[in-house]
Amino acid sequence: LYVSPKNASYYGNRAATLMMLCRFREALEDSQQAVRLDDCFMKGHLREGKCHLLLGNAMAANRCFQKVLELEPSNKEAEQENKTAGTLLEYERMADFGFEKRDFRKVVYCMDRALVVASACHRFKILKAECLALLGRYPEAQSVASDILRMDSTNADALYVRGLCLYYEDCIDKAVQFFVQALRMAPDHEKARLACRNAKALKAKKEEGNQAFKNCNYEAAYQLYTEALTIDPNNIKTNAKLYCNRATAGAKLKKLNQAIDDCTSAIKLDDTYIKAYLRRAQCYMNTEQYEEAVRDYEKVYQTEKTSDHKHLLKTAQLELKKSKRKDYYKVLGVSKNATEDEIKKAYRKRALMHHPDRHSAATPEVQKEEEKKFKEVGEAFTVLSDPKKKMRYDSGHDLEDEGSCDGGGDCF
Repeated sequence: LYVSPKNASYYGNRAATLMMLCRFREALEDSQQAVRLDDCFMKGHLREGKCHLLLGNAMAANRCFQKVLELEPSNKEAEQENKTAGTLLEYERMADFGFEKRDFRKVVYCMDRALVVASACHRFKILKAECLALLGRYPEAQSVASDILRMDSTNADALYVRGLCLYYEDCIDKAVQFFVQALRMAPDHEKARLACRNAKALKAKKEEGNQAFKNCNYEAAYQLYTEALTIDPNNIKTNAKLYCNRATAGAKLKKLNQAIDDCTSAIKLDDTYIKAYLRRAQCYMNTEQYEEAVRDYEKVYQTEKTSDHKHLLKTAQLELKKSKRKDYYKVLGVSKNATEDEIKKAYRKRALMHHPDRHSAATPEVQKEEEKKFKEVGEAFTVLSDPKKKMRYDSGHDLEDEGSCDGGGDCF
């Protein structure tokens, strides 16, 4: 080339060598120089088209292959490569449509197919990595971005994807560093700018909510967590924590059903989030939904077999067992904290209300029902008026095989 700098075939040969070394950008430059020197250099146009294709520029590749077919209409290689360029364009179109519709799996599928053809295209790799991050497949996304940064440490798109992965893994401070670095390399990088703004806003709002909660200002904390949840719907991990935090504030405000819903939302976003299961189980316990509480505590204990989790599960199972027995307090119409005198008064009142003598003129069906209730009242009083039996009953022991007042009348 130093001897004959105007010789197109020399540039063409060097381009072929560079392609074999996978140095496609340099090969493209040599191919373009070759056809500038000789516009009828068919191999030069063919190589330029192949370089464009490998670098993901299907439109430019198409123009090159069309030029080859003008010079040599029967060139089978150019015909085939031109079809490949058309296929690549179609994958790009499908990926753009998929991204617009937030069908990130479709985009990954299209980019995998496109990269079979355009193996050196950083743009396709970045789009795939971004969608992997949006799908929560962070290690794969990180791997793709890191591969690009090894070849080009100043690639703003790859820096942005690295930051995105950290951001979605709730490592917000580190994420911001990568977004700032990406913006230093490409000040007009809109996605990095937006992500950086969201990351800072999310961190500030979450910390503000946490501080309000620590200050026992639960209404303010609830509102701040609600505002934080609107910042970025894509940030699954942080939003799961925000839902759980809002549930904790909601529970303090006695909004137990809303707290249960928030925990469920957190679990939908992250089904490994133990804290959300524990918070929801506690809310279920407080609302006497013991079967649901047992189910959540079982899930927790299966995941983390600690003594604390075992104790919580056993407590929930005991409350479930107690809830399925006859509620003697309800039978007498008193609270569980009723005094001995209150229990006696309630018993006398209920026993009189359901005594068979009061219903002697009623239909047989009513007499039977009132007799049943009278017996239940006597049974309840037998247990709740005896300190030992009451203690066993309150602690959830099975009382079925203990003697009770069978007719009610003797007790009365």
